[in-house]
Amino acid sequence: MLKIGSVEIQSNIVTAPLSGCSDLPFRMICRELGARFCFFEMVDAVSLTRKHIKTIEMLKTIPEDSPIAAQLLGKDPDMMLNGAQLILEHAKPVLIDINSGCPVRKVVNRGAGAKLLESPAVLVSIVKKLASALPVPVTVKMRIGYDQKYSLDDTLDLAKACEDSGAAALFVHGRLASQKYSGEVNYAAIKAVKNAVKIPVIGSGNILNPTLAEKMLAETGCDGVLAARGALGNPWIFREIEHFLKTGVLMEKPSLSERKTDLLRHLLYIKTHKTPRRSGHMGLMRKVALWYVTGFPNAASVRGNITKTRKYEELAELIERIGE
Repeated sequence: MLKIGSVEIQSNIVTAPLSGCSDLPFRMICRELGARFCFFEMVDAVSLTRKHIKTIEMLKTIPEDSPIAAQLLGKDPDMMLNGAQLILEHAKPVLIDINSGCPVRKVVNRGAGAKLLESPAVLVSIVKKLASALPVPVTVKMRIGYDQKYSLDDTLDLAKACEDSGAAALFVHGRLASQKYSGEVNYAAIKAVKNAVKIPVIGSGNILNPTLAEKMLAETGCDGVLAARGALGNPWIFREIEHFLKTGVLMEKPSLSERKTDLLRHLLYIKTHKTPRRSGHMGLMRKVALWYVTGFPNAASVRGNITKTRKYEELAELIERIGE
């Protein structure tokens, strides 16, 4: 169990707010296969305030998609508060997270995401404004620093300042923003953050399988793990991690038949729940199908055939024939 402010969550394995990935169909298949606590996709405060239709659609949910959290991206405290209030109008997240961890160039170039680590006073003011005004807990997603000039003391000072300003938990990715997603995870830095604050700390970075999840917990003492890229095309990771943490035994991997069935169900959820774009659903469907095919028989050939499909029925038939 994980307790964040007044919110009690029945698992300490959290599904990350992956931009362009963590939509309703993704969350549905993850929940069916073991995920108990999910995030919406990361939402941009400016786009939300301007009521962009695509951004509003990111908050689409169903009753079974619960409990759920929202993550907000931005740099202006007033805009962030307005965005958070709009999220609460459109959805019922149990908490709202402030993104100060995204290392993507177009995000940091406008002073948001991980760039907030270089403007700690701004980040702290956002935390303070949201935590004092919202009826749900406010958390912070951060990295262990922006670049090599950023010291561990800077990280710990910022973590404690966020806690003092009202943050109910910290999600800490164990890499510098300049590393993006490459290089080793710095477990010692996450452990130092955990030891510096009294609020829960959830570790992030390389949660790609059960043994790496267990390593994160063991080496950092953190309260939970945030599964991100490890869940793409691998929604079984949540039940596998939970089983391993309880028993110390690795689950048998799903069969080809199971993987095909779950992929087809994921595609059907896209067809059922997503608003079609100009090209329909196919761009997203092909992307999702490509996530799953690693380890499939003749995977390279399958990938090539997936990219050529133009209709849902054509893609579904292709998947059904794999391994025959």
